[in-house]
Parts: sequence; structure tokens; C-alpha cells
Amino acid sequence: MLLVAVLVANAQDALYQDVHYTINENRLTAEVTLNPKASGELFIPETIVAGQNRYTVTAVGENAFKGCKNLTAVVLPKTIERVYRSAFEGTGIYLNKLNWVDGCLWIDSILIATDKTIKPRFVVPESARLIAAGAFKGNKTLQRVELPQTITRIDHETFRDCKNLQKIIIPLSVTSIGEEAFTGSGIYLNEKKWKKGALIIDDCLIATNNDLPAKYIFKNKIPIRLIAERAFANRKMLKSVTIPETVTAIPTAAFYQCEGLVEVVIPQTVVEVGNFAFYNCGLLKSATLPKGLKRLGAGAFYGCINLKEQVLSDQIEVLERACFLMCRALKTIILPARLRRIDDGVFAGCSALEAVDLPPTLTYIGEQAFAGCAAIRKMAIPAGINSLAKQTFQGCTHLYRLDLPDGLYAIGDEALDGCLALEKINIPLSTFRIGVRAFHNCQQLRSIALVDHIHMIEEGAFFECKMLEDITLPASLQSLDKNAFAQCVSVRTLRLNKALKTIEDGAFSQCRSLKEVQWNDSLQTIGAEAFMDCKNLRTPLFPESVQIGKNAFKGCR
Repeated sequence: MLLVAVLVANAQDALYQDVHYTINENRLTAEVTLNPKASGELFIPETIVAGQNRYTVTAVGENAFKGCKNLTAVVLPKTIERVYRSAFEGTGIYLNKLNWVDGCLWIDSILIATDKTIKPRFVVPESARLIAAGAFKGNKTLQRVELPQTITRIDHETFRDCKNLQKIIIPLSVTSIGEEAFTGSGIYLNEKKWKKGALIIDDCLIATNNDLPAKYIFKNKIPIRLIAERAFANRKMLKSVTIPETVTAIPTAAFYQCEGLVEVVIPQTVVEVGNFAFYNCGLLKSATLPKGLKRLGAGAFYGCINLKEQVLSDQIEVLERACFLMCRALKTIILPARLRRIDDGVFAGCSALEAVDLPPTLTYIGEQAFAGCAAIRKMAIPAGINSLAKQTFQGCTHLYRLDLPDGLYAIGDEALDGCLALEKINIPLSTFRIGVRAFHNCQQLRSIALVDHIHMIEEGAFFECKMLEDITLPASLQSLDKNAFAQCVSVRTLRLNKALKTIEDGAFSQCRSLKEVQWNDSLQTIGAEAFMDCKNLRTPLFPESVQIGKNAFKGCR
């Protein structure tokens, strides 16, 4: 069950000027998403506003306008970094032959697609600022391509299945190459182009095959300057890699599921490790990160179950989602001094992680960030954190102490669910919400000081806190949610606050030790099964006007 949601991008949908976008809260970027009813002429701005933030529009996503036959024109901003060919397939723009010039469909200096009327020797003009993903895909006319210095990325599947393509000139301006950019092309299918299991074009490592040696060291006459996405993916026999000092980035999924990879030597020149770079490299024990590393991508070390320690560069400000998810052997982690964010599920499932010192610069901890970190015993949350997110410490079974900052306003749903060793926690005076099952199954929690500012104690908040002995409800609380203290079998005394009007269904059911309730005069409703099986509860004395739900006191002998 753990962390399925973490693998989904940290994104939300937004509507701005009748166009749908997906926004990334972390990077403050926006991508044009599915707009099946788009028509006429559209203007895509450089930035959009959603909520309290402004987001830079950087991409037109897959199938964004696909099939919109009434879409006749679109203006794309200069901030666009990626466009998917499928974004405009079947649109009025795509179907209008007048928009095609010499076999090419252009939108605002972006090459969207090509057809069979393209010249076999094609020189991309200097005016081009971008080539869409899959722009040449399946083009059997193309034989030779020359790219200008204005192009910085060859996107995924750009030249896929171009079976007659035998030559391409990749300029130094290109800094990244997407997955399967050349798969099935004439270059890819030409066995003479492959050397020792690697396809290298203009000092760029494009792909590898099963002929790759188990211990791979780059020995090219011309130093490799970049590695394409997924270049080593699924090379199960690969055991060791030494990356040359001429490389500055390990791209997305570069070593994806290299199940036999034990060691990777990363040079100090590398400043970025991309998303899922070492995903499921289960035998990986050593991967020392450079001191100048600026970015560690989402899921970078996901499932590296033998990775034992890691020291992170002080240049890193954000740990992206799931970057160490399920690193079960990870025992020690040194966090960057300037870290601002720990995104969703970063350390989830790191069951051997014993201690984490959170820097004072931290302002955000995401959902499930430490879920399943069973070995952590104590932690202090920095002052910049204003809420505990959903399932932050769920299943931290040895966590006995958690220090919360004074400004904390909410404890999220299931935030401490299953923290079996938690004995005591001080709720800050600023807290107004305790979420659904926030302290569920905290079996050693003996006392809880519920501060007067708390307005919400939600469903099952303290469900199965079996050692909790005494409950005084906060002065501001008007309604107690369902099963809030159900099965708190050690509770003996309950003091209701003066403002409480509603006790919802099952709120104190099976509190078998409960003997005394100090009732108030403002109580209006006692829900169904609210005190069911409170076997030792003495005869209650509450106002005659109180509405009592079905089986509210069933089993109260």
C-alpha cells in the first residue's frame, strides 16, 4: 500500500483563460494539458496565475490539443522548453496544408512534425528554437540531418524509426537527448556504429545493448560529453561504471533497473542526477555524490535497497519526491545545510534510517516523507514547518519523541499513524486541526495536552491509542468527529469542554475503562454508538434535551 501516490508527479490541474494546465508546485512551472474542446485561435502566455503563485509555462503536453479540428492557430511563448508532436496531431493547424513548408509544420519557430515531402538531406534552419518530441518519427525519406547551434535538446523519439537516416550532426549546444531518440533509425540499426555495446554519435552516448561489458569504463578517443536518457537502462549484467569527467549530468533513468550494478563512480563535474537515474538498482552499494551537485531528481535512488549511506551536497535546496524511496539499508543521511523542501515520500520505506537532523532552513515536508522509517527514534521539526502533511511519519514504529515547532497549525491525516512507541507529544498552542487518524494506533501514548485553539479533532484521530488514560477536550471544540477516541481502552476520565455541542458516532466506543464523564450543559447530540461497550461507565447525567443516537450506550452495563 505504501507510497503508490508518491510516484505520481507533484502536480495539480489549473484553468487559466479557458486553457487547462498542469502546474508543478515545486518548480513553479506549468504544462499545457488536455484541452479537447479547444478551437479558433489560442494565445498561450509566458506565465499563468493559480492560487497565490505565478507559474512559468514551459511545455505543451502529450495529446494537449489532439483532434481539435477547429483549432486554427496558436501562439506559443518563448518560455516553452518542450512540445510533444502528438499535442497538435489532428488539429486544424496540423490538417491545414498551407501551414506546411517543405515537408515541415512550424509553430512559432518550433518544428512540430515532418512528412515524406521533406528533403533527404535536411538542414534545420538557425531560426529554429525547438524540435518537438517525435517530430521526425517514422520519416523514411530522411537520410541526413544537420542541427543548428540554437537547438539544446533532442527530445524523446525525435528520430525513432527513421530507417534511412544514416548521418546526423549534433552540435555542442545540445545538452540533453531524450529516451529512444534514435531507436529503429538507420544509425541505430547499423551494426558498424556500435562499439563494445555502445552507440556513440558526436561524443554523445545514445544507447547500449547486451554486448556491454560488465565493468564499463569510457575509453573513447573523443571524450563523452553527455549521456542520453535511459542509455544504460535494463543492462542487468552491468556491475560497475566509471563516468568520465567530461560529463556534467546523469540523465533521467540513465541506469534504470540495472539490477546487477554494484558501483558507480561519479566525477565532481556532475551537477545533476536526473529522475529515476538509478531506479531499482538493487545491488548498488556505492554512489558517492559530488560536492557541487545541485539537483537530485525524483526517484533518483528509488529501490536501491543496498545503499547504506549518503552525504548530500550543500548546493541542493530541494529533495524531489521519492528520491530515496525504499532504500531499506540506508542508515545514515547527511542533509544539505540550505535544504528548503523534502518532497513527498523522499525517505519512505527507509526502514534502517536511524537519525535525521533537519536543517533550520527547511520550510516544507511532504506527504509520506518519512513513512515506514521504522528505526527513527526521535526528531525535531524546524520552526519553518507550519503543518505535518498526510502520513508524514506513518509506520515509524520506534519513534518515541517528536518535537513540534511553535507555529504548527495542523497535524495532517494519518501523520503519526502506527507510531507504536510514541509516548508523549506536545501540541503547540497554534494548532487548530488534528486530522483523520492522525494518532491512530499510537499504542504507548499515555497523555495528550489538547490546547484550547484546536477546533477540529477529526475522524479516528486517536483511534486505538490503548494507553491513553485521561482526556480533556479543548475549550474551542464544538464537535467531536466519528471514532475520535474509539478503543482507547485505558481512558478512565473524560472532561467535556463548555463549548462542545456534538459527540459524533462511535467517538468513545469501546473505551472499556471509562468510568466518569464530566458533562456540560451545552451538549445537544450524542451520536450512534458514541459510548458503546463502555462497560464501566457510570449512569450519565446530561441535559434532558440531548438527542441520543442508536446504540449510543449499548453494552454499558
